Amino acid sequence: MTTTVKTVAIASAFAAAFAGTTATTAEAASKEKCYGVSLAGQNDCAAGPGTTCAGTSVTDYQGNAWTLVDSGTCDSIELPSMADGTERKGSLEPLERDLPA
Repeated sequence: MTTTVKTVAIASAFAAAFAGTTATTAEAASKEKCYGVSLAGQNDCAAGPGTTCAGTSVTDYQGNAWTLVDSGTCDSIELPSMADGTERKGSLEPLERDLPA
């Protein structure tokens, strides 16, 4: 392989990696953390006691577990009411409801 071919191959690899990072960053900018809306095992990352990282929540709608949602939609996500009839809503801050025992 010639030096020119190697240089082009390396430059192409860097360009592809950079393009993927830019797209991911732009997508993440249109998302926000929404607490209390994910089902057990479907949270996006660490959120406090009872979670360590993605997929570790143990309770549906666990108040300290978050999931990325489209910006501006968190508090309008429809969730089932709690057993006592209290309405559940998503929150941009951790919640004290539905925490693991």
